[in-house]
Amino acid sequence: MKHLCRFFTIGFFCVASGVWAQDSSSALPKSIDTKALDLTVNPCQNFYQYACGNWMKENPVPPEFARWGRFDELQDRNREELRKILEDAAANQTRSALDQKIGGYYASCMNESAIDAAGDKPLKSEIDQILAIGDKSGIAAQVARLHQQMVNVFFRFGSRPDPDNAHLEIGEGDQGGLGLPDRDYYFRQDEKSEATRKEYVKHVSRMFQLLGDSPATADAKAAAVMTIETSLAKSSLNRVERRNPQKLHNKMTLEAFTQLFPAFNTAQYLSDVRAPAFKGMNVSVPDFFRNLNQVLEATSLDSVKTYLIWYYVSSYAEDLSKPFVDEDFAFYSKYLTGAQQIQPRWKRCVRSTDDALGEALGQKYVETNFAGASKEKTRALVAQIEHEMALDINSLTWMSPQTKQQALVKLQGVTNKIGYPDRWKDYSSVKIVADDLAGNDARAREYEVQRDIAKIGRPVDRSEWGMTPPTVNAYYSPNQNNINFPAGILQLPFYNASRDEAVNLGGIGSVIGHELTHGFDDQGRQFDADGNLRDWWTKEDGSAFKERADCIANEYEKFSPVADVHLNGHLTLGENGADNAGVRLAYMALLDSLASHTISSDKVDDYTPQQRFFLGYAQLWCQNTRPEEALHRAQTDPHSPGQFRVNGVVQNMPEFGQAFACTAGQPMVADNACRVW
Repeated sequence: MKHLCRFFTIGFFCVASGVWAQDSSSALPKSIDTKALDLTVNPCQNFYQYACGNWMKENPVPPEFARWGRFDELQDRNREELRKILEDAAANQTRSALDQKIGGYYASCMNESAIDAAGDKPLKSEIDQILAIGDKSGIAAQVARLHQQMVNVFFRFGSRPDPDNAHLEIGEGDQGGLGLPDRDYYFRQDEKSEATRKEYVKHVSRMFQLLGDSPATADAKAAAVMTIETSLAKSSLNRVERRNPQKLHNKMTLEAFTQLFPAFNTAQYLSDVRAPAFKGMNVSVPDFFRNLNQVLEATSLDSVKTYLIWYYVSSYAEDLSKPFVDEDFAFYSKYLTGAQQIQPRWKRCVRSTDDALGEALGQKYVETNFAGASKEKTRALVAQIEHEMALDINSLTWMSPQTKQQALVKLQGVTNKIGYPDRWKDYSSVKIVADDLAGNDARAREYEVQRDIAKIGRPVDRSEWGMTPPTVNAYYSPNQNNINFPAGILQLPFYNASRDEAVNLGGIGSVIGHELTHGFDDQGRQFDADGNLRDWWTKEDGSAFKERADCIANEYEKFSPVADVHLNGHLTLGENGADNAGVRLAYMALLDSLASHTISSDKVDDYTPQQRFFLGYAQLWCQNTRPEEALHRAQTDPHSPGQFRVNGVVQNMPEFGQAFACTAGQPMVADNACRVW
């Protein structure tokens, strides 16, 4: 559902949107955070505990969070900056069109009394439309209506760059329609998974009871929902399978697509979602649509209606009265992640506004919170890390000259987007109405869906962003071969112009290296410099890459964030590989800066620049996590927990052992260190 953490599988981490304000930097250390250190621990035994142990001791997870880390700490404090912007806009909606949009949306979200008084009335019209479906021929039109509101029942449809011609947008159909976080939640046989399925069915039943059904009727409806979703899950690819872009590359004609599930009126659907005319498309998982046809044929119309209503109500639960909000929180946050209490309403409304009108809010944020000089300084750092990667590629002993040449062509083709878009989205068509949160949300969703679908058949706009400017994250786009750093991440603890440059390189330098490496990880390496899905590797070099990547996958599979649960080394392979290479590239930049004397070799806080570099990286990942959240992430998150993002990297780097005088046989010195890049 939309309130779960959005995963960027080629991004830096999974975290909700937020910002670090300019004026908060003075409160943060100009070098490493010495107060976070646990000096009772030998860094060669457990570097993460050494770097973060005291911080972890002093910072238990607050009740409203499932995980509490340095990101969350700063993000939560500085979310106040977005709050200030929104409260000012809400009080001055006549000042500008931008203030009316974001201020009006935020005000409608903050009017809890009006929302509670409305109950489920904002959804009644759509529910009545679903109940009015006369026969199965009417399902497609209703699915189209829901898809226009980002309620992805049964499947997903939208635009994407053509895998074979990445400068052109084409249509794509993909699997969807599940209420649990992952398809494997429907099939795991361990005790916790079985309990989760039972609790999910109870949650669905309780939501139907809030709509007015008796417990017995609601239970029957919940069972019907679970039957449909389990059937859809059977033909869905799992997260590891979806990491292979070749598996998702299935071009076909529109006619062939419609023949995959003839029980669904595709022509009616495409007309109702206002898709441009097209003849060819990509279908990520053809078997999913074949199975969907069987589901539609075998399922009663009443059960289909029940499923559509459930998914619709769940998608809008956060916009409804307190009973719906509380029930939604009870399952998706408290049960699945362990959070003990719901966040204050203003925090939820800041997030909701960013979700709905992100570039409008981002435009105001950039005006007040982003120093323009940060763009050029970040560009210089990116150029420095790219230079190191070129040196690294040329130095590889396992790669042939032929593949090296192609790798350098791809590296030279990487473009960089920093801070915010050159052109802002035009939200003028989005109508914001006072005291109509659900309606405002629906209209914002419809705007985004229509904007996406309208791209089909058009050239790809590579200036567009996949994250909003206030987002504290970064990502690489394989189809566009670009790296993207929103304004929100270009501040402490990642970077500050007046901070110790060795720590800056451990922070933003490692982020840049991480994103750049995604262009050459097990997914990204399958795309060429233009973003086309094309194999530019020799067979021998491809095998050599896989051998080295498997070393990392096997290494991380030994890490256990929860008792009896290990990381999925192939799910986390891309992120782990990017962590390892990203830190290595940033460290190469540090050594070059020391050699050229642009960074002093003097100690600070009694640590050498090399030691401060590794500590700066490690202290990004100080965090505490509730057991429920740790389990949830171990099963779904392509990123490893902070402890292993740190220790997994440094144990593979002889440079770390040299910096801290570690010796063979100590835990932070791997017997057989893994390295790809």
